[in-house]
Amino acid sequence: MADFTLHDLQCFDAVVRTGGFQPAAALLYRSHPAVFAAVAKLERQLDLVLLDRSGYRVRPTEAGLSFHRRARQLLRELEGLHVHAAQLAMGEESEIHVVIGDLCPRPQVLGMLGRFFAQCPGTRLHLHFEAVGGPWERLFDDEADLILHWIDKGDARVEWVDLCKVPFIPVVAPGFLPERIKQPITLDQMHALTQCVMRDTARHSPRQDYFMIEGAPQCMVADQGMKKEIILQGLGWGHMPRFLIEEELRDGRLQSIAGRHLPGRADELVVARRRDRPHGPIANRLWDHIQQEAPALRRALEPPKSAQDVTSQPASERRGV
Repeated sequence: MADFTLHDLQCFDAVVRTGGFQPAAALLYRSHPAVFAAVAKLERQLDLVLLDRSGYRVRPTEAGLSFHRRARQLLRELEGLHVHAAQLAMGEESEIHVVIGDLCPRPQVLGMLGRFFAQCPGTRLHLHFEAVGGPWERLFDDEADLILHWIDKGDARVEWVDLCKVPFIPVVAPGFLPERIKQPITLDQMHALTQCVMRDTARHSPRQDYFMIEGAPQCMVADQGMKKEIILQGLGWGHMPRFLIEEELRDGRLQSIAGRHLPGRADELVVARRRDRPHGPIANRLWDHIQQEAPALRRALEPPKSAQDVTSQPASERRGV
C-alpha cells in the first residue's frame, strides 16, 4: 500500500463535510479536478471505496465513515500543532483586547484585570464594553482576544472557563405596579407597563431579545447602571443582575416580582476565547490568571443569606403588592 499524503486526507475530509467535490474545492481554494484526483488516488492507495457517487450528493460509504472518523482526529491534531507553532513564534504581545459584557460584576472583574496587567507593563490593555450579543460578535470578528460574558457552549469554535452564575431578577420600585396587579403576576398584566431593556450592541448579527414582552412599551438603555436608576425612579421595570441590587432589595427601594410567570434566570458568566486562533504568551498567562481568580470571584458574588431570603419571596408577601 502506497503512502497517502496530508493533501489527500484534507481533500477527502472536505468532500465529506461539504457533500461534493465543487464545494470542497471552494473550501480548500483548489480546483475541482485536483480535489477529485486526490480522493480517487486515496481510494486506490487504500484499496477502499470511500465515497458513494451514485446520488446527487456524494456520501461516504460505511468504510468511508470509519476512515473519516480517524482522519478527522489526525487533522485536528495537525490544526492544533499549527496553532501551537504560531504561539511559539509570537513574542510577548504589545496589546491585548478584552471585552466585558453587560452581566459582568465590574468592580471584581476590573480588579482582576488590574492585578494582572500591573505585572505586564509592556502590554497595553484595550477594554471594550458590550451588551447582549456584542461581546460574542467582537470575538468572531477577531476584535477580541477574550470576552467575559455568556456564550453558546455548543459552538466548537470557542473554549471557555466557567466563572460564576449571575441570577437575573425581575424588579420594580415600590408603588410602580397598579393596585389591580396581584401575585402571581402574569406577562399579560405587565404588558401595558414600560419595560426597561438593554440595547444590543451587536452591529451586524441578528438582534437577541431576552425577557422582552412583545408589544410592551420599552425604554432602551446602554448599561445596567442606567437601567437600575430608571427602575429605582419608577420609570420602568426590568430584570437586573442580583449583585447590582442586593442592597436595594434589602432596604425596600426595589421589590422582586419573581413568580411562576416571571421566574427570572441565572446566566453563566464565563471567560471565552477562540479555540481556532493562536494566542500569545501574555494572552495565555491572562487566561490562566482568570482561571485561578475564578473561585474568589464566585465567593465575592455569593449573597448573604438575608439577601437570598428577600429575593426568593414574592413581592406580595413583603410589600403588599
